[in-house]
Amino acid sequence: MTSARSRSDAPQVVILGGGFAGLYAAKALRAAPVCVTVVDRRNHHLFQPMLYQVATAALNPADIASPIRSVLRNQKNTDVLLAEAESVDTGARRVRLSDGTTLAYDYLLVGTGARHSYFGRDEWEALAPGLKSLEDALQIRRRVLLAFERAERETDPVRRHAYLTFIIVGGGPTGVEMAGAVAEIRRYALRRDFRHIDPGEATVMLLEGGPRLLTSYPPSLSDEAKKDLRRLGVEVRTETLVTDIRPGCVSAGGWTIPTQTVIWAAGNSASPLLRSLDAPLDRSGRALVEPDCTIPGHPEVFVLGDAAAYEHQEGGTLPGICPVAIQMGQYAAATIEGDLAGRARRAFRYWDRGQLAVVGRGQAVADIWKLHFSGLLAWLIWIFVHIFFLIGFRNRLLVMIQWAWSYLTYGRGARLITEDLHPPAAAFPEPAPPRASLPSAGVAAGAP
Repeated sequence: MTSARSRSDAPQVVILGGGFAGLYAAKALRAAPVCVTVVDRRNHHLFQPMLYQVATAALNPADIASPIRSVLRNQKNTDVLLAEAESVDTGARRVRLSDGTTLAYDYLLVGTGARHSYFGRDEWEALAPGLKSLEDALQIRRRVLLAFERAERETDPVRRHAYLTFIIVGGGPTGVEMAGAVAEIRRYALRRDFRHIDPGEATVMLLEGGPRLLTSYPPSLSDEAKKDLRRLGVEVRTETLVTDIRPGCVSAGGWTIPTQTVIWAAGNSASPLLRSLDAPLDRSGRALVEPDCTIPGHPEVFVLGDAAAYEHQEGGTLPGICPVAIQMGQYAAATIEGDLAGRARRAFRYWDRGQLAVVGRGQAVADIWKLHFSGLLAWLIWIFVHIFFLIGFRNRLLVMIQWAWSYLTYGRGARLITEDLHPPAAAFPEPAPPRASLPSAGVAAGAP
């Protein structure tokens, strides 16, 4: 059979982004009579829901990432480009890349994802990294491990305590998972590794500006997640807005907390590429799409996943989670095939299979259809679902083995600091401020 690549008149489908939406769209088009070009500035597909496992030394980067070329190597109608898209000319139907070259398209699928948002305080990023890429995860892993190493050598008790204070900002799934994982590191994995400090005495603090954690979950599961975190020794503070982050301290709720390790999990901002589409955007910079996931006036341009604000289904805007992106990618591919076959388009409908968030070892919360439960069963379901969505059998097998080993031994096998040591990026202010406790939960902070 003649492949789509060999047909000079085959429609050109350009996919920007090798995330869940882009990759699943490309895979769904493997037998379509089109030429597909996947463009990504990274050469790998990343399973973002498990990034916190890399950031907390439970998994290695290669366990949750697969080369895009390897995933699509058997698709004869597909090219993969390692490049960064700079802008889109929807009138000329061309994508401009950062190296000055352009790509023509008949259909464009934009799945460029999102980055963390600091709500206008971008200077905080250097002090409080977010968690969206492997580079972010490795940076956080390095900061967490170095904090314990520097505390081991610090003789001043106030500074040592600041090194052993870990602040996670944001009470969504990423913040909850990070807080639980860091608490487990200090309680189990590092318990017997140091001679001059007790890692178990480290403070892990989760700050959330809203009234409860996991706001997309039912209130009962939010309460259960808070209880589980507190059993792990995490100090959970809701209605506590962070108003400032400076070298050596965080200001929140009118209090100053000395710390050298801050992790940001409080917000997302869509890719700036979307601004070149001349489409309406929401407050987070996501494109407001039509019922068929296209932008107004351009039925050939699909915006998918975290880049899309889909408001045509009951329950409000669809969340930026991987099941939504996967279904959008598959829908866009089916819609393109339907166009070529002369079929009328149908609106996209997301099938909500539920949501899961892990809190700690053997603890998770599950919101699946009308069932709300927590504990070991939710954790086992979380493991199965996340391993199922990992790309490649090798990744699934390795993750399963490492998780089983970590579960039995409380170990963290990826505790490597790979960069040269140099002075901390955030030096303590002089004199070092005394540690201040936050007010009790429920005291609202002022607006930043």
